[in-house]
Amino acid sequence: MLAGPGGSPVEDLVRKDKRFAELKLNSADYTTTAAVVALLEEHPELMQRPIVMRAGRAVIARPPEKLDALF
Repeated sequence: MLAGPGGSPVEDLVRKDKRFAELKLNSADYTTTAAVVALLEEHPELMQRPIVMRAGRAVIARPPEKLDALF
């Protein structure tokens, strides 16, 4: 299974916000790499961002304090 930035589960790449709810999506359906990729291809607005990469590592920089792990 692909891990999200910083080794987090791939489902962490998906924003579970108002738009996710409007689409009546269920987070339990998006726990595999294939499901997350398919969802983000159809609804790119649901991708967590920013994703910051440095020296071969990456983190979802929300909240910004998560950047501390890269520096």
